[in-house]
Amino acid sequence: MGAGHDHGHSHGPPPGTSGTAAAAYRGRLRIALGITLTVLVAEIVGSALTGSLALLADAGHMATDAVGVSMALVAIHFANRPPGGRRTYGYARAEILAALLNCLLLLGVGGFILFEAIKRLASPTEVPGGTTVVFGLVGVVANLISLALLMRGQKESLNVRGAFLEVLSDALGSLAVVISALVIMATGWTQADPIASLLIGLMIVPRTVKLMREALDVLLEAAPKDVDMDEIRSHIMALPGVEDLHDLHVWTITSGMPVLSAHVVVDHAALDSVGHEKMLHDLQGCLGEHFDVEHCTFQLEPGGHAEHEARLCH
Repeated sequence: MGAGHDHGHSHGPPPGTSGTAAAAYRGRLRIALGITLTVLVAEIVGSALTGSLALLADAGHMATDAVGVSMALVAIHFANRPPGGRRTYGYARAEILAALLNCLLLLGVGGFILFEAIKRLASPTEVPGGTTVVFGLVGVVANLISLALLMRGQKESLNVRGAFLEVLSDALGSLAVVISALVIMATGWTQADPIASLLIGLMIVPRTVKLMREALDVLLEAAPKDVDMDEIRSHIMALPGVEDLHDLHVWTITSGMPVLSAHVVVDHAALDSVGHEKMLHDLQGCLGEHFDVEHCTFQLEPGGHAEHEARLCH
């Protein structure tokens, strides 16, 4: 590196050298997958026995959950492979791609359920409420167990959150199945079944759109939503000897792995008196104390260096 070009790194491990946020929940995801597959089979059998569209809709959602959780597990496997060669961050982004694919699956299933429910509203069919209640309750209990397993992980990983939201909408869907079956048992109103299906579809779409937006923000390298860029700039500019700041970037490699890079212009006299190492430590300490950033890279520049670089580029 030329004079005045130093890079400082936070004390945490660099991206790609440690497990991703979702890796700690691999075992729980496997248990959730087993529960999901069990309920899927039970609800398919229940739908065949009762003719309930709501139960079939919930089974279809369970099928996408099984695929989604499987993708999450595969993504965790790839994301924790070590970096090397051209992939200097490893496969950490695999988790975000899995979350995005989960969103596409959920939107497709949600659209199908809404379409079928509207058709069934026009031509309602008889549904035996008692049997439907039993299968619906199985889904409710199983999904509550899966939710408890994934509750903590969904706060730390978009990948786990995708699986969590699928299970949550499944739990609500199973509850809607139970309620619709009870209504049919009490009143004989068969349209309660497609109405429950509509509610299941409407519960899926908004949460999925929100998750998709977060996944796209990561892929587009937007600043994390809990990071205030102006505040970071102010903290760095407040350090003694710092004259200016440019090329400040904060983005997320994958869930729980935010990174930062910046060019910091330092007064000649301050840089000579303090030294590069002390200045880098001050920058790291400033950010480490106030912001949760996994990895920081700083380029220190003496005053006037940016103009010199601009002339060289032209």
